[in-house]
Amino acid sequence: MIERFAQFPKALADRTRRATLAGVPALIAHPDWKSRAPVMLWMHGRTVSKELDPGRYLRWIRAGIAAVALDLPGHGERFDAELQKPERVLDIVARMLPEIDLVVDALADPAWHDILDFDRMGLGGMSAGGMAALRRLCEGHDFACAAVECTTGWLEGLFLPGEAGGGRPPWNLSGDLQRLKDLDPMSHLPGWNPLPVLLLSTQTDRLVPFATVTRFVDRLREHYAAKGADPSLAELQSWRDTGAPEEHAGFGRFGNDAKNAQVEFLRAHLVRRPTDPA
Repeated sequence: MIERFAQFPKALADRTRRATLAGVPALIAHPDWKSRAPVMLWMHGRTVSKELDPGRYLRWIRAGIAAVALDLPGHGERFDAELQKPERVLDIVARMLPEIDLVVDALADPAWHDILDFDRMGLGGMSAGGMAALRRLCEGHDFACAAVECTTGWLEGLFLPGEAGGGRPPWNLSGDLQRLKDLDPMSHLPGWNPLPVLLLSTQTDRLVPFATVTRFVDRLREHYAAKGADPSLAELQSWRDTGAPEEHAGFGRFGNDAKNAQVEFLRAHLVRRPTDPA
């Protein structure tokens, strides 16, 4: 067993391998390593690593979904203390964005073709990883769905003072305002092609004000409607007073509910085919 997976449940450790994809350290968990499985590309939050969340990956593979979990720049196997700082979150997002495509290209290698179904690939992440995922969806892509949590797609609302409650520690703006706008998903929604997306949030989150989440979801639904798509494809589920650290790192006593909601969403949009019964 790989040492980094030593704390995993055996049912997960036996189905997990380490890989480096386009220079990005990755954890790949697969239901059986034999058949083609839908796949979820996942990016964790700031200050942690891809190995932190084994329960998530175990649920996915039990649902028939492969997990490809990536270390963010400066995290996990590519640790850099400077990039752990909250004021560097925009640097993390900026560096991770091109890496998403490089990883997808690396997974197109014939070595993965027989076990990963790229027609059923989702993208997601939490906190900083979720910010990178939402920004990537504002450009052309082939992802079938997306799922993010404890994050927002309105970075100006997060970093700048205003009615949304942003601009407070730990979000100290690093870089100029134009760079913030360039990385802000809300500023790039015209390029977002409607797809099913699930956002899980905490109404009492002390790091990502809930108002920044609801404003983004409202704008996203307006964009879907303008494109002739069903606004309900952009789904928001939230809880309050979870007991999680800062009401941000996970969902505390609602953790099981959140994980169930996510895996059912992924099952519906990655595992079931359009002709399958609901």
